Amino acid sequence: MSLINVSNLTFAYEGSYDNIFENVNFQIDTDWKLGFTGRNGRGKTTFLGLLLGKHEYSGKISAQVHFEYFPYFVENKGENTLDIIHEMLPDRLHWEVVRELSLLQVAEDVLYRPFDTLSNGEQTKVLLAALFLKENAFLLIDEPTNHLDSHARKLVSEYLNSKSGYILVSHDRAFLDHCVDHILSINKTNIEIQKGTFSDWWENKERQDHFELAENEKLRKDIKRLSDAAKQTSNWSHEVEKTKNGTRNSGSKVDKGYIGHKAAKMMKRSKGIEQRQHSAMDEKSKLLKNVETTESLKMAQLRYHRSQLVELEHVSIFYGDKKVCSDISFTIEQGDRIALAGKNGAGKSSLLKLICGEEITYTGTFRKGSQLKISYVSQDTSHLQGDLSDYARIHGIDESLFKAILRKLDFARVQFEKDISSFSGGQKKKVLLAKSLSEKAHLHIWDEPLNFIDVISRMQIEELLLEHESTILFVEHDREFCTNMATKIIEL
Repeated sequence: MSLINVSNLTFAYEGSYDNIFENVNFQIDTDWKLGFTGRNGRGKTTFLGLLLGKHEYSGKISAQVHFEYFPYFVENKGENTLDIIHEMLPDRLHWEVVRELSLLQVAEDVLYRPFDTLSNGEQTKVLLAALFLKENAFLLIDEPTNHLDSHARKLVSEYLNSKSGYILVSHDRAFLDHCVDHILSINKTNIEIQKGTFSDWWENKERQDHFELAENEKLRKDIKRLSDAAKQTSNWSHEVEKTKNGTRNSGSKVDKGYIGHKAAKMMKRSKGIEQRQHSAMDEKSKLLKNVETTESLKMAQLRYHRSQLVELEHVSIFYGDKKVCSDISFTIEQGDRIALAGKNGAGKSSLLKLICGEEITYTGTFRKGSQLKISYVSQDTSHLQGDLSDYARIHGIDESLFKAILRKLDFARVQFEKDISSFSGGQKKKVLLAKSLSEKAHLHIWDEPLNFIDVISRMQIEELLLEHESTILFVEHDREFCTNMATKIIEL
């Protein structure tokens, strides 16, 4: 066991006018299984880059281990997988590699295939197995679940649970719960570490948020009451002071000493109330710093004139001579929230593209309602670039609504001035989702919409889709999201 110490860490990107980290201090035990969470754009990947020595910073990071980053960059993906592993692990024995792969249910024959012929899941498992064989290494695992199907996620989470000594960035709640024993969270104003699973951390956070909101309301009422009392007492003291220069109702002279004393006493009371008011305001200012805003989102869902939107009967899809899925039958009716499930390569994305109107070779019967308006979110964000205002104009969506949705998804206003290509992976995905939510559509088709999206935003999106009784067909491997959302599951 050893410690990773972070002391007075301050960092901002060159040319930026706002610090991502400022005087941050904490310790990490290298035996921990540490889940790393926080809203998109808060600096999770940046912090991993700092540990790896990629950026200059002020403060100190000290460790007696060396850091390894996942996903590991494979320069020549055309090489055999075994050759790539030997480059990573020149001193490791073959049986050790095979043992690690067997824990992840990866067949030994993948070692003798070119790396680029492996599926996303196989590549993830191979690289994780190799990295955990590195000696004296502390792993920085950045979003390993993206593009993994549910079965692969379960295997990888069980594998990670059998290991220790890593930081895991993931927004999949069930995945985190299964393989971490501490949570490192980047909050709005600080970084903190708590022992336990993600669910433990979330329960503590909700309890703290509710306490602070209740205290905030109580202090708000106290400040108003004290403010009213201070004004009233101040008015009384001024009225009493004015009588020093007048006479009593009986016509006798006033006792100026008594009245002055009374006025001073009331003024002192007013000052005391004012001090308590300022003290209450100071207490209030300490609250709500880390309460995340989760305002309700809105969407422009249209009602279709018929209950049935799409029908498929015994549909099979082909790429050339290869059949990617076969004998698929289901209907999409208004209000359905349908999850397409199945292993990677089972044809889920192809099916979505067929319904969206792309030229796909298929057999069977496929019917789609006339004048059906579909809003589509793809997996790919690599094409995103340019100004947000131009993006809204090009796609014919309401710019105000589009930006309001992004604000509610935790975009700072300063982000609106940046080029979309500079956004984090999660922020780019939010751009696609905000566009889809701004489009007037009868049916929303989302292909792995939650990749890179932070947990709090996932919960907002769940609430939105449930509240608006949306009609949606989606592919998503986040088990919690599917459990909460799906009215039907179609297994391919």
